[in-house]
Amino acid sequence: MSHQQQCCDEFARATALSRRRFLGGVAAAGTTAMATNVFGGAVRQASFGNTSGGNVMVVLSFRGGVDGLGIVVPHGDPAYYAARPTIAVPRTQVLAADPMFGLHPAMGPLKWLWDSGELGAVQAVGMPQPNRSHFASMELIEDAAPGSSLRQGWVNRMVGLDTDTAATEAVHLGGATPPTMIEGPVPTVATSRLSDIRLAGAEGTWGARRRTQLGTMWRNNPSPLAVAARSALATEQTLAPVGAQTYRSVVPYPTAWPATDLSAALKDTAQLIKADLGTEVVSVDFGSWDLHDGYGTLSSGEMVKMVRAFADCVDAFMRDLGSLRSRVTLVTISEFGRRVSQNGNKGLDHGWGNMMLVMGGGVRGGRYYGQWPGLASGSLLEGDLRVTTDYRQVLGEVVHKRFPLKDVTQVFPGLSYAPLGVLGSAA
Repeated sequence: MSHQQQCCDEFARATALSRRRFLGGVAAAGTTAMATNVFGGAVRQASFGNTSGGNVMVVLSFRGGVDGLGIVVPHGDPAYYAARPTIAVPRTQVLAADPMFGLHPAMGPLKWLWDSGELGAVQAVGMPQPNRSHFASMELIEDAAPGSSLRQGWVNRMVGLDTDTAATEAVHLGGATPPTMIEGPVPTVATSRLSDIRLAGAEGTWGARRRTQLGTMWRNNPSPLAVAARSALATEQTLAPVGAQTYRSVVPYPTAWPATDLSAALKDTAQLIKADLGTEVVSVDFGSWDLHDGYGTLSSGEMVKMVRAFADCVDAFMRDLGSLRSRVTLVTISEFGRRVSQNGNKGLDHGWGNMMLVMGGGVRGGRYYGQWPGLASGSLLEGDLRVTTDYRQVLGEVVHKRFPLKDVTQVFPGLSYAPLGVLGSAA
């Protein structure tokens, strides 16, 4: 088996298998069509209605390891073109260019956000130490607690800092298996679509009777399963009416592949935000970006299709939010970047340094952030872009500025918080 095939097989396993912390807390099984999680005996009761009108953080994960040098293009570094003789983005084609960086031309639908100062980018960002395994990197970057033996995602830690935590404070849309970042002792929600959230066996006039029966069955039971069941029932009663509504977006969302799944997830995200249920974090996946081959050029290939799909979907999402953008901040992450030099298949193998995009409310956009280490051979680490900014600094700044009551040092234990200034003052 080739190294490339091994990598792709590993990515398939990493995304298809459940996360190691998806415990016996699938309270939805036999109860509802979505899942709330449970860790040991700790599942908090859902409560709603006291955190409406707050800020929302949308975390969009580029699954498979996105090529950060292909989205935020270092056109001012000659080594970029030497390393990628057939797949580099031409200097004359980049958007939003400064002397060093520019955006992939397929990012055009988001240029209005850049021009309005609502979109910024950070280059040479990533984990402190390289790890080129899909599965291990996903776990590490979403735990975001190097050296800790506690198996808990950073979003789970974040929403757990509230004194009264609802399962809907952290929601993953687009899949029923929770990603690592939301897994842990605090209840969260994962569902493929909002419309999938329903109580099994409650069709027609049976809903009230079914809920009464289940409520009676689990009411005084102290077991973890009973606590999870009560949490799932409470969450279903809050989210199901939202998912049952026909959502009419302000603008049309793209429907053609490969935008289909991301489009649906972001449309549901907009509906959830407009429902104003107190959700603080929404997690969305988009991939695969594991382009060992088939990368292509600006005229054809997987990279240009994926970037265009991403830009089209996020453009629709941001326009759909309208004035609500002021309280929504979207940030991208990925498990690692790609290597600087193209491989023999005119694709890119697993690398280290990457980029992150930050857009929406509070963002000081229209500029590139981070310390650029350069792409000359003496500046690379084993052929990879070096990381000069810990990705947790970017996430931590969003958490701190948009949720000022959250303690960044508890969300990201061991981090010496040093914001880059990507966001303005707390809002």
